Amino acid sequence: MSEKEYYDVLGVPKDATKDQIKDAYRNLALQYHPDRNKSPEAEEKFKEISEAYAVLSDDDKRRQYDNFGKESIHQTYTSEDLFRGANFGDVFRGMGFGGFDDLFAQFFGGGPRERPRRGADLTYHLQLNLEDVVSETTKEIDIPRTEVCETCNGSGANPGTSVRTCSVCGGTGQVQRVQSAGFARLVRITECSKCGGRGHTIDSPCKECRGRGVLERSRKIKVVIPPGLDDGHTLRMRGEGNAGENGSPPGDLYVVVNIRPHPLFKRQDGDILFDAKVGVVDAILGTELKIPTLYGDVKLSVPPGTQPGALFKVKGRGLPRVGGWGKGDEYVKLQVVVPKDVTGTQKDLLKKFAAEGQRRNL
Repeated sequence: MSEKEYYDVLGVPKDATKDQIKDAYRNLALQYHPDRNKSPEAEEKFKEISEAYAVLSDDDKRRQYDNFGKESIHQTYTSEDLFRGANFGDVFRGMGFGGFDDLFAQFFGGGPRERPRRGADLTYHLQLNLEDVVSETTKEIDIPRTEVCETCNGSGANPGTSVRTCSVCGGTGQVQRVQSAGFARLVRITECSKCGGRGHTIDSPCKECRGRGVLERSRKIKVVIPPGLDDGHTLRMRGEGNAGENGSPPGDLYVVVNIRPHPLFKRQDGDILFDAKVGVVDAILGTELKIPTLYGDVKLSVPPGTQPGALFKVKGRGLPRVGGWGKGDEYVKLQVVVPKDVTGTQKDLLKKFAAEGQRRNL
């Protein structure tokens, strides 16, 4: 849209009367209306002069424009509200262009109508065990949500009756209130109290949904859990949220995966950590341990002289990598357990062991 002043767009002085503004707009409309002018720039020019007329023909909009400029107009009014109130029907009467509503819908992206509202998104926290993400699995969850009323097909009106455009907001669902204090002008846009923001009223509400067009339902939904998901991962299920209004699409369902703490394992991305205990003698002499994994037990050979904190890798016993490129590993950390109580015989043997070690180190 051009940045020219509205008065310049219509070719009128700043003190032009309403009749002068109307006559100037009518003459330009005859020249640029796309029904008569098929040049590529005609439609854009027609929109430009129509915006100028919509503002300058409205006392409140014109006063705001004169005081604060075009930017203030665009910040205050939506595209629909900007053109609403301009008497296009009177301007074009007898010119073969149709009524105001048709003109508005054709060139300015709408008109007085109901505003569809997309359904609200929902969030569900799904509790899983670590074993649940070893491979792909399916969980069934119970979701409370709103769904379109089948009796009235979402209209909110009893079958055989219809809804009416709200007489207060004209179908927009919003009302505009203007407060002036000296040179300051405050414009507030709020939800219409008569229709509750829906843009229409219902004389005979549907008995099933009581005029809401939606009903509370509890729906079982199957969720496919890809392997390897980490705690906090969110799955988006399109269209499984609350129903939309006035035929608009439903919201989405976001399933947040929460992995419960495991009694044996800790997780580090795709790898699994496990602490294994081994006695002092076994650490010295070597042994074979049975180690649990997410896929069953495996045998781990502990060589003689293994030190406390030694780390062993069991390859491929971790979780699948998200995206399907292999698995992580399981890392086994050995904790050497020192007995708190020993018998007299054990003490004598340990003393001999220590003495033997001292003689070997001399």
